[in-house]
Amino acid sequence: MTSEVFALASALIERVSVTPDDAGCQPMLDQRLEDAGMQVESLRFGEVDNTFATIGHGNPHLLLLGHTDVVPSGPASEWTSPPFSPEVRDGMLYGRGAADMKSSVAAFVLAAEKFARVAAGAVGRLSILLTSDEEGLAADGVRRVVPWLEARGLLPDHVLVGEPSSSERLGDVIRIGRRGSIQARLTIKGEQGHTAYARPEDNPVNRAAPLLAALTALKFDDGDNAFPPTRLQVSNVRAGTGADNVTPGRLEIMFNLRHNPNSTADELKKCVEALLVKHALPDCRLDWRISGAPFGPADGRLLAAVTAAVRDQLGLVTRPDTGGGTSDGRFFGPLGIETVELGPVNRTIHKVDESISIDDLERLPDLYLGIIERVLT
Repeated sequence: MTSEVFALASALIERVSVTPDDAGCQPMLDQRLEDAGMQVESLRFGEVDNTFATIGHGNPHLLLLGHTDVVPSGPASEWTSPPFSPEVRDGMLYGRGAADMKSSVAAFVLAAEKFARVAAGAVGRLSILLTSDEEGLAADGVRRVVPWLEARGLLPDHVLVGEPSSSERLGDVIRIGRRGSIQARLTIKGEQGHTAYARPEDNPVNRAAPLLAALTALKFDDGDNAFPPTRLQVSNVRAGTGADNVTPGRLEIMFNLRHNPNSTADELKKCVEALLVKHALPDCRLDWRISGAPFGPADGRLLAAVTAAVRDQLGLVTRPDTGGGTSDGRFFGPLGIETVELGPVNRTIHKVDESISIDDLERLPDLYLGIIERVLT
């Protein structure tokens, strides 16, 4: 296998770019984009590398958004082949980042190179933004670059994210928005004691049991044609010393809310706070962190281009969706910027033996190029 996209994706997989370490991925790509005639700027914030490359001017402005960092591989012994040594087996390319999302990044670069050769006949601007902080804290990556773009008048009109959106076949599902994500931690104090003598009212687990039941029973009737209803999931409950004869002095309940644009973060916080009052738990603390605001649904020039490209080049009628977790699109979408995600099948992402179909890999550059051409020519 010696195709250009295979070679570039493999070269990226070989670099151990566990977040936030870019491990040399972006410098390699920067050189290619400069050679193609794009203006490239390297932006380092903290320990995070970011690349912004652009060609053309004016509107419409289409930005291709991707990340070069990956999640840790876990024990290499659990992989069939070394996680950072790309290997082909049975028509699949294996390696950490193969699906999430070094193949999309490689395809973005090749599509941009091809487009740059004919950019003089296009209208508007094409940009690529890459970060090494998507899989980590996401504090010094796109979050920091967006204000930099805004200060220079370079915010895009449309953002195409290369995240692995597909379910069974390349292009069968696209993301046209995302739910917001709220991380909450409820800390309830009690008094540690011997189980034989402790009073039930001193045990924070006893006191909080009705509240926990009420939290998990919350139902939200705020779904619509684009978004499912808001959901609350408890992710962790921690208490006690580990001994079976000691009552805990503190209880922590961690939960996550995935919400749609019909319910704001403030409204949801008031709902939780009302439960605390109802269940008479004054000696507690609620920590509330918004990790991403909801956005979408996309309904503009980019969505039309993606839908047409998938139909014409893959022979599919794609299904628009707003599910899944968060992506760096959350830093553009809430600003009113049309954001669509299209990438490989996500069945193996973050798993041992992560992989992408070679056939899908080979189709990605022309698929992305077709979208670029539909938006900018």
